[in-house]
Amino acid sequence: MRHFPRFLALLAAVVLAGCGKPDFSDAEKRTVASLALSALPSLKPDTTNRFADVPAAAALGSTLFFDQGMSRDGTVSCSTCHKIDRQFQDDLPQAVGVGHTNRRTMPLAGVARDPWFFWDGRRDSLWAQALTPLENPLEQAGNRTAYAHYMKARFGERYERIFGPLPEFSGMPLNASPLGNDAEKAAWNAMSGAQRDAINGVYANIGKAIAAFERSIEPVPTRFDRFALDLATGAEAKGDAAFSQEEILGLKLFIGKANCVTCHNGPRFTDNSFHNTGVPPVADLPPDRGRIDAVAQVEADPFNCLGAYRDGDARACGELRFMVKDGPQLMRAYKTPSLRGAATRPPYMHAGQFSSLDEVVAHYAKAAPSVEGTSEVHPLELSDRERAALVAFLKTLAE
Repeated sequence: MRHFPRFLALLAAVVLAGCGKPDFSDAEKRTVASLALSALPSLKPDTTNRFADVPAAAALGSTLFFDQGMSRDGTVSCSTCHKIDRQFQDDLPQAVGVGHTNRRTMPLAGVARDPWFFWDGRRDSLWAQALTPLENPLEQAGNRTAYAHYMKARFGERYERIFGPLPEFSGMPLNASPLGNDAEKAAWNAMSGAQRDAINGVYANIGKAIAAFERSIEPVPTRFDRFALDLATGAEAKGDAAFSQEEILGLKLFIGKANCVTCHNGPRFTDNSFHNTGVPPVADLPPDRGRIDAVAQVEADPFNCLGAYRDGDARACGELRFMVKDGPQLMRAYKTPSLRGAATRPPYMHAGQFSSLDEVVAHYAKAAPSVEGTSEVHPLELSDRERAALVAFLKTLAE
């Protein structure tokens, strides 16, 4: 019995070790710190949009974002799919506007930090992206001349205080666009070059106003960020900042064995790049080859960084000038989504292929081959406990 007190002391030490500070190597601590929201740098100015940080432009953009008048039939706005109370997404496998699209709505927190936009990167600025759904027949289905007339009729005074005088619209058709129906295309082609340029200028400014509003949407701190701060400072985590053993295992797997951090890195948990990860197509949807088809689209966009409607000079256009234009790695490659908040916004992948995070983890563990191109994912031996731990960690990014 004389050894019993010593036994109790050892037992207490073991218990305290299990409940105390988590054990991370210096390298792991550095990786965790790099993922924390506190490591997110200040938002850089958008030199292609000189109105990006003008409060009046952002206010107008907010109005337009929620305005159903910014659609062909007056029933759809940007907020139809980007719902403010759902992390600016809609919980649907594929977005539904005027029609049914073939891709999932992306959330908007931190979107202004992206170099490319949409799942395939077919636009190269936030303001050019904002224009695309307006004329997409499945989304807002309008045409740029009608939007210009609408701006003058409803927001003319606000527009001119921000962007300067609107053009003279007399003699211009009410409905015309190079992307519209046959009648709208014919009307567009019948316009003079100066008239088309004037309409395009107004249309570009619509996108710049919406982008100014969207720049204000930033990610918010979560349990993970509070945990990361305590880990970095050596403080003992308390309250919701204290991770369970399962969550710690999930984090260690995320940055280690599972190698998720290769693509989901940085404070937004994305490398802003495109990858083929073997995600299967959805039956009955149009063929979708991802990034490889988007290259030609972004090059042809008159509102791209090298186009006439960019503010500033071409020094801002490095991404477009030096983008990879071809190669097998682009086939069925899609943007790495941010994982912040992901646990509360199923389904997942570019067309909602997986209904839960468990399915996502199972997909990456199995590493099925891609139907086109070559998947970058390799099979990963994960136990049921490890898969559950990864999911548990991912939930800390949404709390």
